[in-house]
Amino acid sequence: MEQKLIGRQYEWNLLDDVMKSNESELVIVYGRRRVGKTYLINQYFDNTYAFKHTGVFNKGTGIQLERFAASIEDYTGSAVSVLENWYKAFDMLKAYLRSIKTERKVVFIDEMPWLDTENSDFVSALEAFWNGWASAEGNIVLIACGSATSWMTDKLLGDQGGLFNRSATRIFIRPFTLKETELYLISRGFELTRYDIAECYMIMGGIPFYLKQMTPRWTLAQNIDMIFFKDKGLLWDEFDHLYNTLFKNADTYIAVVEALSKKRMGMTRKEIVKEIGISDNGAFGKIIKNLVDNEFIRPYNYFGNKKRDTIYQLADFYTMFYFTYIKENYGRDEHFWSNSVDLPLRRSWAGYTFEQLCLHHLDQIRKSIGISAVQCECSAWFSKGEGDNKRGAQIDLLIDRRDRVINICEMKFSINEFTIDKEYDQSLRNKIQVFKEETGTRKALHLTMITTYGVKRNMYSNSVQSQVLLDDLFA
Repeated sequence: MEQKLIGRQYEWNLLDDVMKSNESELVIVYGRRRVGKTYLINQYFDNTYAFKHTGVFNKGTGIQLERFAASIEDYTGSAVSVLENWYKAFDMLKAYLRSIKTERKVVFIDEMPWLDTENSDFVSALEAFWNGWASAEGNIVLIACGSATSWMTDKLLGDQGGLFNRSATRIFIRPFTLKETELYLISRGFELTRYDIAECYMIMGGIPFYLKQMTPRWTLAQNIDMIFFKDKGLLWDEFDHLYNTLFKNADTYIAVVEALSKKRMGMTRKEIVKEIGISDNGAFGKIIKNLVDNEFIRPYNYFGNKKRDTIYQLADFYTMFYFTYIKENYGRDEHFWSNSVDLPLRRSWAGYTFEQLCLHHLDQIRKSIGISAVQCECSAWFSKGEGDNKRGAQIDLLIDRRDRVINICEMKFSINEFTIDKEYDQSLRNKIQVFKEETGTRKALHLTMITTYGVKRNMYSNSVQSQVLLDDLFA
C-alpha cells in the first residue's frame, strides 16, 4: 500500500508484514492520547475494514454492548437483538465474519480499554473469540488499539491468561521527532525557522493532534496564545482530558507529575512519596510504571549507579508547559505568550526544556559527534559539594563510551551563537574537575556543546572538543 502520512515508516512496514502473512494476526497498537494511532491505521487501511468499532469513554457495560451491537448492525444491515454480555457480542461478530468472503478480514477495535468496564468479562470473552476461533481461521487480522497504555500492556501484552505469550505484533506509536514535526508543518503550509519549530516542539512535544490545531496564517506566538491561553481556546481543557482518559484515579498521577514539574533534576521514588504524601506500596509502583510506559516520566541512571536509587524526571513537554504556564495563567491574558518573550521565567523554561528536547534526540546527537556505532550509556551526575573549597556540580547528560571516552554535554538554547565568558568557563572547569575527582574515572573527558547556533569563537571556546547544532537534531 502507498504511504500517505508523515513518518511512521517502521510501523507501516510492520502492517505490511501482517497483511502478507498466511496466518491470523493479532496487532496491538498503543501509545499516548493524541499521538496518531487511529490516524495511522485508518490511513493504512484506507478506512476500509471487515468490521470496526470504537469504545465509548466512561460508560458502563450496557452502553458499550449497545454501541457494539449498533456497529454490527451498520455492517450487516440487519437489526441485532440485545447483547446480554461480551461472549454473546463476540459470537455475533464471529457469525458476521463467517458470512463475508474476503481474503483478509480486518477487525479494528479502537479504544479497546474503554470496553473493559468493571465485571464485564470483556477480556475473557476476547480471549475466547481469538483463541477459540479467529486465530485458527488463518485470515483474521484483529487490531486492538488504545491510548490507555497500562491497560494494553497489562491485559494484552502481559496477560497471564489465554492471550499470554500469544504471537502478536506490537506497535508502539511515539510522538514525532523534530524532523517529522518539520515535515508535518511544511505539509500544512507553515514557513517556520527551525528555531521556531524547536520552540513549538518544546511546548507540544511532537504530538500530531496538537500541531494540527495551529494555522499557517498566524505566527507561532499567536498560535500558542489562541490554542492555550485564549478563553475556551482549542486545547483549554486538554490537561484534564489527557490524564483522566488514560488513567483511573487520575488525581494521584497528576500529583506525581506536578511534584516532578517542580524538580528539574528529578526525584527518587522515596522523594516523590514524601512530597505527595502517599504510601509507597505496590499500587504506587504501578502508577510509576504506567507513567513510564506512557513516556510521561523518564527513569534515568546516576553515573556509575553506585548506591543511587533510580531518578524519575518529567519528560512530557505539554505537561511541563502546563504546570509552568497554563495552570496559573489560563484566561488571564489571551496574549500571554506573545507578551512574555523577555520574561526571566521564559528564558529559564526554554533552557531547561531544550535539555529535554536533546534527551529526546540522543540518536541524532550521537550521529552528529560520530559515535553512532560506538556502544554508549547515557546518564546524569551531580554533586552537592564536599568541604569548604569544593563547589557543587551537575551534569545533565553524560555519554559514557566503550572507546574509553566520556562526552560531558552542555545544552544551551540561545537566539544567537552561545558565548562562553570567563564565569561560565570557570564553571565548566570546576564541573569537570569535580566529576573527575569524585568518580575517579580514568577515561578521557570531552566537552560537547549542544546549542542552537553553535559556540562563538573567543579566548574561552577552545575547551570545546565537539559541537552539536540545532540543525543536527533535525537529522
